[in-house]
Amino acid sequence: MVRSSSLLKRHTLEAAMLLDLFGLTGAYATGSCRDVSTSIYVVALAGAIFVYVVIHIVFFTLDYNDKQEDTNLLDSRREVLLLLAILVATLTYQAGLTPPGGFWSADDNLGHQAGFPVLLDNCPQHYRAFFYCNAISFMSSVALIVLLVNPNLYRPAIRCYALYVCMVADMFGLMGAYAAGSSRQLRTSIYVLTLVAAVFAVVILQVVIFWIRNSKNKTPGQVGSSSSNVSPDPANGPYEQGVGSVESSEIRSHNTDIESAEHLKEKMEKELQDEEENGEVQRKKDMREYLMLLGVLAVSVTYQTGLKPPGGLWQENNNGHSSSGNSVLHDINKRRYHAFFYSNSTSFIASIVVVVLLLPRTLHNHKLLLWPMHTAILLNMLGLLGAYAAGSTRDLATSRNVICLVIPVLVYIAAYEAWSFYQRNTKVTKEILHQPISDEQS
Repeated sequence: MVRSSSLLKRHTLEAAMLLDLFGLTGAYATGSCRDVSTSIYVVALAGAIFVYVVIHIVFFTLDYNDKQEDTNLLDSRREVLLLLAILVATLTYQAGLTPPGGFWSADDNLGHQAGFPVLLDNCPQHYRAFFYCNAISFMSSVALIVLLVNPNLYRPAIRCYALYVCMVADMFGLMGAYAAGSSRQLRTSIYVLTLVAAVFAVVILQVVIFWIRNSKNKTPGQVGSSSSNVSPDPANGPYEQGVGSVESSEIRSHNTDIESAEHLKEKMEKELQDEEENGEVQRKKDMREYLMLLGVLAVSVTYQTGLKPPGGLWQENNNGHSSSGNSVLHDINKRRYHAFFYSNSTSFIASIVVVVLLLPRTLHNHKLLLWPMHTAILLNMLGLLGAYAAGSTRDLATSRNVICLVIPVLVYIAAYEAWSFYQRNTKVTKEILHQPISDEQS
């Protein structure tokens, strides 16, 4: 069907995709809860998001002048939003239909019904917080995907940043669902939210410090430099009366040649500078895409692992253990579980920070520093490593060996960087040594 040009012209595939998304919304609303009123609330969330986007577009595009705009730029921004929306919709759909803690397998004497979430009976406040945060995130993602199908809708929505607001709400909903669903104690959830605030504060503080230093280091541009370097006119010199018309014309011709050569030189230098700037812009764009992909990968991995920790969950209340739906690893090795939980949470929050802080740069032309993003990615990878070392095994020696595997990798990277640095210095030295010879030959 994708290869059929007639279907593409008639927008048949777009209509099928919209039907698919509406069916997905209905399946989520009916499968994620067990009562009709909650299903109605979930569907109403999607309607509220659509209404908000329309109102945002109407009020924030009143003074917009319909001028020629680069559609390729808007389409590239659409691709970023579509990628994130698909990611969030995939994660939240699976988490909503199979919530953390699982389901009761059979009816019992305590009033538990088969097929109902365990977390709803054991920790109703945590379940409601997880359910609504996850539902908001899922419905926002579906609404974004629907709006991104039609260019007449997503272009004005991107211009007025309405879709950006929805995507930020997606990320915050994802963080709220993770904080409520990954732990059973209120104190642990508060720790996760505190971690969110701490990571945001550190990254924003780095950006503010750099901006302050950059503003202090700025110097005023040289104004009027071209007018200060005015060469004297030979025709107005002290020998003006003794110079004939032929010599005057030769001097003017010579000055014209010099000015043409200088103009050509300036033009070539400007073209070279533009090429270097374009290369630098492309390099930064590629780096942003690379960081965004790393953030998206870490979000998907850590979100699913945080809601379903290693070791599984208790199915029944027996042997003096905690209630059903709680982590088995938490009861048999609490320190290892805490190491896994906080490392995984650190990686998850750092990934969210990277995605949220990279979104403004992909949606408008404001400059955004990349080195704070590198810091967050480093924190993300370290958290991922710690979570893997703590959750993949149950003894300390194996976890230590897993962490020690990083040392050969770091040694290899350091050796490669040293070799590259040596090669660059050798090349520069050869160019400097050959420069005087080439100048003499010329």
